[in-house]
Amino acid sequence: MEPLASRIRPQTLREVVGQEHLVGEGKPLRVAIEKQRLFSFILWGPPGTGKTTIARLYARALDATLFELSAVSAGKEDIRKIIELPATGKPKVIFLDEIHRFNKAQQDFLLPYVESGELTLIGATTENPSFEVISPLLSRCHVFVLEPLSEAALKAVLKRTKITVPRDAADWLVRYANGDARKALGLLESASQLYGSITTQALSQALESPHLRYDKKGEEHYDTISAFIKSMRASQADAALYYLARMVEAGEDPLFIARRMVVFASEDVGLAQPTALVVANAVFRACETIGYPECAINLAHGVAYLAQAKKDRSAHDALRAAQADVHAYGNLPIPKKIRNAVTKLMKELDYGNGYEKYDAESYLPGALKNKRYLK
Repeated sequence: MEPLASRIRPQTLREVVGQEHLVGEGKPLRVAIEKQRLFSFILWGPPGTGKTTIARLYARALDATLFELSAVSAGKEDIRKIIELPATGKPKVIFLDEIHRFNKAQQDFLLPYVESGELTLIGATTENPSFEVISPLLSRCHVFVLEPLSEAALKAVLKRTKITVPRDAADWLVRYANGDARKALGLLESASQLYGSITTQALSQALESPHLRYDKKGEEHYDTISAFIKSMRASQADAALYYLARMVEAGEDPLFIARRMVVFASEDVGLAQPTALVVANAVFRACETIGYPECAINLAHGVAYLAQAKKDRSAHDALRAAQADVHAYGNLPIPKKIRNAVTKLMKELDYGNGYEKYDAESYLPGALKNKRYLK
């Protein structure tokens, strides 16, 4: 039987719940669809937020032939077969789910066809495309960021199922889903099949059912990586190793795990133990070159090190505070004494005048002279 999430998938743009900043009146994707603009783009956002739905609606609106591929299992041959299909007069649109799973060689192969317009690419990813998509391909795609669905949006999705969900159960389910419609619908469907009527107890019991197993694209994937990171942050090495073992046994991509460890090394360990970043990067490289099963040992080595390391988030917090000021103040004028005087006019305007290598005076813009980010 077709899953509930698939059965109630929106069939028109007006049925899409959430993502108003992209599909609302006058917003970029709605305008592109209404004006029949054909271009390649990447949808970046958490699971269960509408990436597949938007891709299908876009292709349908432009009367394009849509080819849906998963980068987990697809490769160059799949792309080649699509390219070699006879022309029908309709544009060929490839929806590549989990595009971050395509390696550099596969992305390089795809590039010339996207560049020439022979293929229109819609990529979907939960990972930052700046790090996961090669620059030449990324430069030829717009990037649209999807947000987790709000509680109101999730409740609207639940109403569409025609399943009676009492208010307290709906509130419980929305909190559990944390912005992920597929997560909410998956548990709702399981509870309905197992217990008939929906209550908070039925939802809770369905959650513990072996019917819901580790899904590398679903909630267990994100719940486990969250528990993994939080265990390292709390310096609980045993818990971190346990969640690592769960991911390894489920066949989780080792680079996905190692990537999180590299971020953790700077975000949470930071200045307390700068060598953590060296270790995390070495683990990432080992996973790239060795792969499973042996790289699981490298992951365990890195996890034990990071979990037991001292923690200092001051560099991370300083960056976030500085970013907040950039958003609040915009591009404030840079003090003239630290500007680069590369022309005669710039020198006449006092660019670089008074600069000393070991100056004690603040180099921050005037409006932020007394600001301290790193504490």
